[in-house]
Amino acid sequence: MRRLFATRALRGFADGAVSVLLASHLSAIGLSPLEIGAIVTGTLLGSAALTLGVGLLGSRLGRREVLLGASMVMAVTGIGFFAVTHFWPLLVIAFLGTLNPSSGDVSVFLPTEQAVLSETARGTLRTAAFARYNLAGNLAGALGALASGVPGALAVWLDRDPREAPRWGFVGYAAIAGTVAWLYGGLSRGIEVRRDPRKKPLAQSRRVILHLSLLFSLDSLGGGFVIQSLLVLWLFRRFDLSIATAGAVFFAAGMLAAFSQLLSAWISARIGLIRTMVYTHLPANAFLVAAAFMPNAGLAILFLLLRMSLSQMDVPARQSYVMAVVPPDERAAAASVTNVPRSLAAAMTPLVAGAMLAHSTFGWPLVCGGLTKILYDFLLLIQFRARRPPEEEAMLDVRT
Repeated sequence: MRRLFATRALRGFADGAVSVLLASHLSAIGLSPLEIGAIVTGTLLGSAALTLGVGLLGSRLGRREVLLGASMVMAVTGIGFFAVTHFWPLLVIAFLGTLNPSSGDVSVFLPTEQAVLSETARGTLRTAAFARYNLAGNLAGALGALASGVPGALAVWLDRDPREAPRWGFVGYAAIAGTVAWLYGGLSRGIEVRRDPRKKPLAQSRRVILHLSLLFSLDSLGGGFVIQSLLVLWLFRRFDLSIATAGAVFFAAGMLAAFSQLLSAWISARIGLIRTMVYTHLPANAFLVAAAFMPNAGLAILFLLLRMSLSQMDVPARQSYVMAVVPPDERAAAASVTNVPRSLAAAMTPLVAGAMLAHSTFGWPLVCGGLTKILYDFLLLIQFRARRPPEEEAMLDVRT
């Protein structure tokens, strides 16, 4: 479990740094907001394709081999973004690579790691394990966002062109991939599971997983409007924030998101996983919409931070719920199938958000994203509040 926490933290640090550096790097090499949105869309579409393949075929390849292979792709992605400066080759690298332009973990690594982690803890301990796993990633992601200002500071110190500084962050991204691969290489063969090759994926839980996937995709459709790279771009264009300031803002946001998840297990043990997901997510989305209407950077940042203090509490509850309602041998497939629609849906809106920002500095992406997510919250509560995981049913039986 410790190795998974370490790899999640390292990947979170790398993702946090490049999510801030990406928009400024692509702007510095002459790409328009629309082209930047297209590249962000490409990263999410590629992630969806890889995640689906891993979920459906990963049991044949082996979990350890899948994680090592993904680490190699991550290294090549970092080198590609450092070396290439033209739009179309970058779009191809974005689609085939592992670059994560959001503040969360939307990647090929996630389904396999979730399946392994869910087998180390059960019941309410599973939600706590996911909370610590996400804490490691979010805390490291916050540090990565803060560290995004280091290349610029080094460029000034070395008397180099600061516009060239962001691209060096991708060298660090590739170096981190090598460390992650070394950690995966030390995983025990015990993480592998045996399953009947004749058994179709999600043979028992297909209906509930497809239903959840549809709802999760609606949530991610809204999330695609406000992934971190685009929030950075909006702050750049509307308030002329520097990279260093944006890095500090998203460091604070990441810290709030990271530690807030520790409350998820405590809350869910009292009100249930579904209600935890909805009752923390709903006010966060209201804060997101409000941020778009703020007249100055200080107030906009305040509402974004209020949003981040609540918006990630649903993540460990959601992960735990999915793992609880499927059999153990279907968990990797369930993690993939619930993540792929999220990635696909999230890939549909960054291009739209980029077009919005190209025509106006008002926070239309924040309004569209927040309202879509609010709709998701209400639908999830209405449709799944009565479907409890086994441990919640057992607790109700004991109380009655």
